[in-house]
Amino acid sequence: MTPKDPQAPALAALAGLIADESRAACLLALLDGRAWTAGELARRAGVAASTLSAHLDRLVAGGLLAQERQGRHRYVRLADARAAQLVEDLAARAAPAARRPRTLREAGAGSAMARGRTCYDHLAGRLGIAVTDALTARGLLRADAGAGTGGTAPGSTGSGGTGSGGTGSGGTGTGFALTDAGLGWFASAGIALDRRGRRPLARACLDWTERRPHLAGAAGAALCRHALDTGWCERIGSERAVRVTPAGAAALSGLLGIEHTALA
Repeated sequence: MTPKDPQAPALAALAGLIADESRAACLLALLDGRAWTAGELARRAGVAASTLSAHLDRLVAGGLLAQERQGRHRYVRLADARAAQLVEDLAARAAPAARRPRTLREAGAGSAMARGRTCYDHLAGRLGIAVTDALTARGLLRADAGAGTGGTAPGSTGSGGTGSGGTGSGGTGTGFALTDAGLGWFASAGIALDRRGRRPLARACLDWTERRPHLAGAAGAALCRHALDTGWCERIGSERAVRVTPAGAAALSGLLGIEHTALA
């Protein structure tokens, strides 16, 4: 008899953590990158607080969520970028077929999410695609030639490297890589890149509304954080939707040549 793969039990346990609608609803809500209270998540999932607490215990024990307590409140968030990537990828693969919204409010919320939103800590929707396309068109971002092969994208960096002639390894199979010009663009725009840790500098994330990849990774996170901190974008409603402000439209037009119509 062929021995069972030793990773099988761990994979089955991980799948079991997500294979519950209430827990899945919590994970999807937490893709906004913020910490939520147990009560807020219970209302989102449509279950009693006591029931939701047991679900959160399992997700924390399984390493998908991190928690902290402040007074009588329990806050939880996605454990790290790897947990967020797992949820993002599964959500994109399981995206439901398009259906007619049942109410005007639902239609408005869906339209706002498709126009622009945060996907954990980076920009998504038409806004995320517009930024990714502009970076690519200007030679600041390129498809990672090593994606799936471990090869190298000349003059680019997928993780902590500095491109050709630098200390990095070039393409790392993450789908996107910043070029040397791209690294310079981030520096000139005043957007600091976190080069620490094992997180890829640039990564492709499949956009579930646009069905195309947008920029994620440390660079995507830095760009999103800068957009929110400087007021280029602002959050709207209680979902993950964001909109571009007039100041943001002017900045993105000047820095990346993105037309205002692409941001509407």
